Amino acid sequence: MSSSAGKAGPRAGAGDLLALVRSGRATTRGALQQATGLSRATVGHRLDRLFRAGWLREGPADPGGSPLGGRPSVRLEFDDRHGHVLAADLETRHARAAVLTLGGELLAEHTGPLDIAAGPGPVLDTLGRWFAALLVQARSPADAVCGIGLAVPGPVDHATGRVVQPPIMPGWDGAPLPGLLGDAFRRHCGAPPPPVLVDNDANLMAYGEQRHAHRDCAAFALVKVSTGIGAGVVVDGGIFRGVDGGAGDIGHIRVPAGQDARCTCGAHGCLAAIASGRALAARLTEAGVPAASGSDVRDLLAAGHPEASRLAREAGRHVGEVLATVVTLLNPGVLMIAGDLAGTAFLTGVRELLYERALPRSTAHLEVVTSRLGERAAVRGAGALVVEHVFAPERVEERLAALSL
Repeated sequence: MSSSAGKAGPRAGAGDLLALVRSGRATTRGALQQATGLSRATVGHRLDRLFRAGWLREGPADPGGSPLGGRPSVRLEFDDRHGHVLAADLETRHARAAVLTLGGELLAEHTGPLDIAAGPGPVLDTLGRWFAALLVQARSPADAVCGIGLAVPGPVDHATGRVVQPPIMPGWDGAPLPGLLGDAFRRHCGAPPPPVLVDNDANLMAYGEQRHAHRDCAAFALVKVSTGIGAGVVVDGGIFRGVDGGAGDIGHIRVPAGQDARCTCGAHGCLAAIASGRALAARLTEAGVPAASGSDVRDLLAAGHPEASRLAREAGRHVGEVLATVVTLLNPGVLMIAGDLAGTAFLTGVRELLYERALPRSTAHLEVVTSRLGERAAVRGAGALVVEHVFAPERVEERLAALSL
């Protein structure tokens, strides 16, 4: 995260210097001396460790010259091609997997049907097979993978990577996902597993979108409305998860209009029970228009189906009513609507209720937008999260020590 680069000082290690370079706060040797208070010799020694690891490279000379005077300084750059990241985004009935550079560039990608109800063992084993094929496609050796990021449609205890009582992931509660996916990587890719990070899909979508197009937004909120409903919040550049990963689970806020509707969590009156893609699919099916999930509703909306559009606008109004409270509480600068239902009809419904119910002070500087990254938002966010984890200053020091550098 950006905060790590702000802690560099006279005791700054190689990891702190790398963080300063990666953040753009100091990209020459002279600038690093100024930012840290270290001597030229000490900066040189610590940079040498990073060069030998292959994590830094020299770019063109800085046209502004050295902040300490003298000739133009050589610009230092993070070498985002020295390793790769694997990322996957699980939906209820399909998944997306990708190989990315450390800078977030997509090198290879696969999407396909994958039923989450099959359970963690079979699903993660399939991901392992996909990863192996993608590495071949990207011409990347398995030992160049720095980490794996996984997005799942349920609450996650980020510290352990375990899913916690997920309403739409039967059989996944408490499963040790990092270990299971690491084992699948070992089996199919033939290398020791790298770090595996697991997070909620809306969190990772929000993280990917904020870093991609809204880096200057200090409070960013994303609402994903697909088969279920969830939200991700990024504050000061970091994902806000709450005390145990439960933040953003707005699909299970009770709403008066849904008091008779039974939710997949077992309760009555949840927002998801009346406004999710699953709920709309059920209503369309009852009306004689077959639909099984949010993706089916998305296809009907894309085709301009009038009943699907009517229901989507109604669902948007229900979600907008809840978001009025969310916006008043968080005061975000950007509210992004994403997922299968995030089209014109739904967005119209959201705006109608949001601006009617929220305090004017809370919406005065609010942008309500739709996704920039589309279906790739979660894999981009998962990849970015892995990179931030692996290249956090304290882990850089650990990895350099392991390399005897």
